[in-house]
Amino acid sequence: MKGFLKSEAGTVILWILGTLILAATLLPWIHASGKNLAARAATEDLSPFLEWLGAAADRGKYSRYFSRTLTLSALLLTPLMVWRLKSISRPTTLPSATQKSTTHPVLQITLGILIAGGFLWALGGILIAAGAFTADPTPPPIGKILTKALIPAIGASFLEEWLFRSLLLGAFLRIAKPATACIANSLVFAFVHFLTPPEGTVIANPNAPLAGFELLAAILKNFLNPQFFAAEFATLFTVGMILGWARLSTGKLWFSIGLHAGWIAAFKAFNLLNDLNHSSPLHPWGIGLSLRSGLLPLATLALTAAVCYPILNRLKPKPATSPDSAFPPPN
Repeated sequence: MKGFLKSEAGTVILWILGTLILAATLLPWIHASGKNLAARAATEDLSPFLEWLGAAADRGKYSRYFSRTLTLSALLLTPLMVWRLKSISRPTTLPSATQKSTTHPVLQITLGILIAGGFLWALGGILIAAGAFTADPTPPPIGKILTKALIPAIGASFLEEWLFRSLLLGAFLRIAKPATACIANSLVFAFVHFLTPPEGTVIANPNAPLAGFELLAAILKNFLNPQFFAAEFATLFTVGMILGWARLSTGKLWFSIGLHAGWIAAFKAFNLLNDLNHSSPLHPWGIGLSLRSGLLPLATLALTAAVCYPILNRLKPKPATSPDSAFPPPN
């Protein structure tokens, strides 16, 4: 056991557990601070940034506070994980730095956005036609849609791909073959994104010292719900596998960043413009509570992967031919 905890796999597991514990510990304090800022923004003249932050803090649900605190905790503990992994210092099986792709990063990102976002948006259109979703009679203004969809798409895609497909996948590749490493990485990715509380969860005193652990216990109950687990976790795992496959195929993060950004932008925008019809016969197995859960989203992801297959074959890095190519290119 002691040897395992000092290994790459043990380091990743400790990072996950530490992230959960730190997030549950910080959550009440961050929630109280956010609500205090919201109260000040409503009664005082603050800077434009603090005004915006206060308004966002006022609108945020407790589960959203937890999501942001979880991300913050992961970032705070990532330097320790990186330091530990570097101290172990084993080679990974990612494509060599002496290889390079001839496709420009911007083109790879754009292709990923168009493919992932296009197929997911097309699924949404089919579901609207089938009556599973209905257009919101009072849609938000275009500015809000752009803010709610594009900013998370850009920020989350770059941050999460660096964290999951660079650091964590690299860690798993130190101890496993590429296929096994990709599966393990996708399980962690799905687990972290699966951490949402069940509908109707109420925390009596959200600012109590142990309120974060109370919410965490409610979230972990999702794993005991087979329908929710199958509908949500399977889709998230498949997303992680496609992103990991893109990373392994290209040796870079650009195409996986594009796919990730396309999914987030389409998902967020569609949710802002449409409402789920709970009485639809497609619910809950055909389509779950959103475009990211159910059998139809899984089928759409399979179609997305099929379209990506020939593209990723073309994006595979080619051996460098010049004498200077033995040196890694600048980032």
